[in-house]
Amino acid sequence: MSLIEIKNYINGELTSPLSGEWLPNVDPAVGETYSQVPDSDEADIEAAFNAAHQAHPDWASRSAEQRSEILLRIADLIDQNSEELAEIESRDNGKPLTLARNVDIPRCSTNLRHFAATMVAYGSQSHASKGVLNYTLRQPLGVVGIISPWNLPLYLFTWKIAPALAAGNCVIGKPSEITPMTAFRFSQLCQQAGLPNGVLNVVHGSGARTGNALIHQPEIKAISFTGGTVTGRHVASIVAPQFKKLSLEMGGKNPAVVFDDCDFDNKLDKTMLSSFSNQGQICLCNSRILVQQPLYEKFVEALVARTQTLKVGDPREPDTRLGAIVSEPHFRKILAAIATAQAEGGRIRCGGVPLQPSGRCQNGFFIQPTVITDLPNDCSTNQQEIFGPVVTVQPFVDEAHALQLANDSQYGLSASIWTSDISRALRVAENIDVGVVWVNDWLVRDLRTPFGGVKQSGVGREGGDEAIRFFTQTKNISISY
Repeated sequence: MSLIEIKNYINGELTSPLSGEWLPNVDPAVGETYSQVPDSDEADIEAAFNAAHQAHPDWASRSAEQRSEILLRIADLIDQNSEELAEIESRDNGKPLTLARNVDIPRCSTNLRHFAATMVAYGSQSHASKGVLNYTLRQPLGVVGIISPWNLPLYLFTWKIAPALAAGNCVIGKPSEITPMTAFRFSQLCQQAGLPNGVLNVVHGSGARTGNALIHQPEIKAISFTGGTVTGRHVASIVAPQFKKLSLEMGGKNPAVVFDDCDFDNKLDKTMLSSFSNQGQICLCNSRILVQQPLYEKFVEALVARTQTLKVGDPREPDTRLGAIVSEPHFRKILAAIATAQAEGGRIRCGGVPLQPSGRCQNGFFIQPTVITDLPNDCSTNQQEIFGPVVTVQPFVDEAHALQLANDSQYGLSASIWTSDISRALRVAENIDVGVVWVNDWLVRDLRTPFGGVKQSGVGREGGDEAIRFFTQTKNISISY
């Protein structure tokens, strides 16, 4: 079987890497290479920059309405091709097709529509005093770089691209080399929509080669990165000394704080989602579940019973709840983390082992969803991000103890709080060290709200006006009269 050849998208054309070097792209559900990805280098990044730099004056001079019209055409094409995009996202990433169909791909067109509308409605500020009028402009930066992850490939790629383009910037985007297929198809849709040449450039390749070339390019004005904390630290070490704008959305070890007066059935339902959606490969997943002591044993028993009913297997099958782990290296990393948990004294209540489905997926990368108890909060398992279908459960005594456990982490991305006491919910939400808190729910997203973390989970905010602010430069003009 011949391999699909993924191409870069530079200056409106689909091109092979200038070096002629390629990377294998594996279908994780079957464990076989089915396409090849450009392993681009500095030459491809320079070609993309030159195209973007040349395109920028025209794109920036267009009205917000004109830019919005093109973004909306791309959104329409995503909707028209949603089933195809869902199928290739599922194949590339290993996630259940139903998840890609119902969540990932619809969110992509929503991203484009939201920021197209946001920029059209965006207003500048003015401040009047006696004899003086100040007004503020927000102007596009120029050429910006975007690095997106493999867990929600097109979802997060468009989440960054949409505000950057809407604000009048030209973009060089580097999707993950592990899941490049929908970004390639998105490039074709941009051609079809009539996006001017050079406004968006998509350059594929490894982080070590392509990503490094992007962050070292001296004339790019900003870098927006989503990925692991170790990689984010490297990105910051290169970009920050260049005095460029930098946004980092990184890892999480997110706590769910479950008080004994919660709506038990609702919490259990949402725990299935917050623990194991996308095989636990979402930065917002609750990987640490903290349960008040009187409810602890009941909760663990019910969680284990429900977890054992989750179907793991072929992503194409409609009743599959967990698909394949995204790659063999990540598959082995998760299994090593589970072995570490056992060595630390953790009790594996269910799962913890690989799974080999029958049929076409017998060589794929599958892990049974795993629940672990009896571990202290300071152990490696409760401190390091695993990013897989693995959760730990710990008891706590009271509100102060819950906050102590929740905040004892190098990460601070998100948390969820489960209680019927609204006063307690507000106190805990105010005092928990994270950037996003959900009360009695999980992953309810409004694209107008700021998104991001604290501590080693990130720098800066995305979403709504925060994204527009990041991708623009502020200029104040003062007029005396």
